[in-house]
Amino acid sequence: MEKETCSADTLIKEGDAVLLWFEDERSYLIEVAGGKRASIHCGRPLLVDDWIGQPFGKKIVCEHGAGYLLKPTMEDLMMKASRESGIIYPKDAALLIMKAGLASGSRVIEVGTGSGSLTMALAQAVAPDGHVYTYDRRTDLPKNAYKNVARAGLSGFVTFKQRQAMEPFEENGVDAVILDIPQPWDEVDQVKRALRGGGRLVSLNPTFNQIEKMAEALRAKGFILVESRELLEREILARGGKTRPVQRMIGHTEFMLFAVCPLGEPFETPPAEMPRQPSDPLPG
Repeated sequence: MEKETCSADTLIKEGDAVLLWFEDERSYLIEVAGGKRASIHCGRPLLVDDWIGQPFGKKIVCEHGAGYLLKPTMEDLMMKASRESGIIYPKDAALLIMKAGLASGSRVIEVGTGSGSLTMALAQAVAPDGHVYTYDRRTDLPKNAYKNVARAGLSGFVTFKQRQAMEPFEENGVDAVILDIPQPWDEVDQVKRALRGGGRLVSLNPTFNQIEKMAEALRAKGFILVESRELLEREILARGGKTRPVQRMIGHTEFMLFAVCPLGEPFETPPAEMPRQPSDPLPG
């Protein structure tokens, strides 16, 4: 039997983010740093130095339980992001990335950085050859976003910018624009100037009124394939002989409105057919 070996990528090193997961399903996202101690719920704080050089997946035993040192997924990074505002959930981010056609090499504008939860998912999708340009109107709020993106190791694929509503974007010919703002219809003209022909737009809003107004604004400017989706997520407890859904679930988070910017001038909407008057002759 061959002896299992660990590559450098599977060994924990200083600066890594580690998901410390316990058998009672409590977990912590911890950045490894020399001299740091991690407070836990089942014993004295753990010395993080002891993890350096250990393989991801290793089991550790503390005073009143046992845990595992896991490499965090993007879902972990998003759900445990440091935040001062609401976040985009992984379920929504996954569909968004698929519908927007994002892949390595894509260039994306994000409007509404917030805590950077979606920024991380976008950056992972476009790396290593693409880039995310994320805009926020506030200069103070994205501080958490800087930290979250850096902890995910994705800073090289993100540029943070400050911008007020309806100001032109510095980028053009981008593959997608993602809007997470209360009044996205105000940005349609600027979005259209920034997108390449066939580029994708995604608008995230929590209410029917917002997506209805945005859909009409997009159609008026010639966008095509305008459609909206909502995803509901329910966990299933899979156990021998007693599998069932959990009592609580992630219900409504955001409506997602998708559209495509065609190349060229906006399509003209044909005039509605005028109703015939009783005196009009019938067609022959």
